Amino acid sequence: MRLLLIEDEASLRTAIIPLLRDAGYHVQSAATGTTGLERAATGNFDLILLDIMLPGIDGFAICREIRKRGHNVPVLMLTARGTVDDRVRGLDGGADDYLVKPFSGTELLARIRALLRRSAPESRPPSSLRLGAVDIDFQQLTCRRGGTAIDLSAREFRILEVLAAAQGRPVSREQFLDKAWDYHAFPTTRTVDNQILALRRKLEADPAHPKHIITVHSVGYRLENF
Repeated sequence: MRLLLIEDEASLRTAIIPLLRDAGYHVQSAATGTTGLERAATGNFDLILLDIMLPGIDGFAICREIRKRGHNVPVLMLTARGTVDDRVRGLDGGADDYLVKPFSGTELLARIRALLRRSAPESRPPSSLRLGAVDIDFQQLTCRRGGTAIDLSAREFRILEVLAAAQGRPVSREQFLDKAWDYHAFPTTRTVDNQILALRRKLEADPAHPKHIITVHSVGYRLENF
């Protein structure tokens, strides 16, 4: 996922950019409104983090211009201006959400995940799935290799559903956290990797060289079923 951060405060950019990259996002940044609008207008981003108080062009004007040009990219406004009037002005101008400074990294990531989830096209997982010699039934919550049952947890079934619904497209670690985990548990992207490893041990003929649950480097995982 590609994010654009438009923020003139250098210390905040220094804090946010590593946080986003550690979460698996590809990040570009701009320190002025003019540069930010130029980059946002390319339409090459999945989400924009937009400060309001910017040199050159303020965030309200940037958001209006993005929408005027027909870009539907989710916009999350980041600002110290937390009055109701400011929030209403931002949302009426086309912003999708509003986060008041100071904010925690955990909340920022949760807001990003929620916006990306809402903007993603919805796909229904199949009722069943076959991975080599393994048959998975999502309605009955059963998994078998031949006549032998394989014990999968509810979360493992959900992970497989998320992969199957993506229809071969990569699924990011953040998307897995959003769709298969309870946020109150405060999981990390490493938790996803560990769960994928466990699934491979149960489902792959050779877990060290998986043929079905495939790693997409710097992104996440995708499913190949044949």
